[in-house]
Amino acid sequence: MIARSQDDADMERLVARGAAEVVPEMLETSIMLATHTLALIGKPLARVVRRMRDIRSQRYSLMRGFFLGASDAEKRLDAQEARLHTLALPAGAWAVGKTIAELDLADVRVAAMRRQGVRSLDPEGSTHLQEGDVLVLLGMPVPLTAAENWILKGR
Repeated sequence: MIARSQDDADMERLVARGAAEVVPEMLETSIMLATHTLALIGKPLARVVRRMRDIRSQRYSLMRGFFLGASDAEKRLDAQEARLHTLALPAGAWAVGKTIAELDLADVRVAAMRRQGVRSLDPEGSTHLQEGDVLVLLGMPVPLTAAENWILKGR
């Protein structure tokens, strides 16, 4: 659950009641004002977007990385930025039956997992993977490709 608050005053109470992340309106308003200002004074849009992502990733653990979309590929944003990649485990995948820790992924981490419609953030290393699990991997492009091959084929 992600909760929205006016500021940081209620953060501890909301987390104690089950919020995985608290998004303060005042912070988001400040980020938007800053990004609009930077864009209006002529800063390159890719740099403005990257700065906004950096600020948010420092603040919100759930918002680290991003899913690459068509507009990102067209603009050729910084190739050295962490990305999120979704991978569903089909029948016969090498990783099925193994624990997340046994995957021993170099430079990539399992940021989230969905099993039978239930999503868990930062799943435990002791979690055994099953056919149909959906993993959300976080890493740089080249290690993500290697991790996908490893998880699916064991090589």
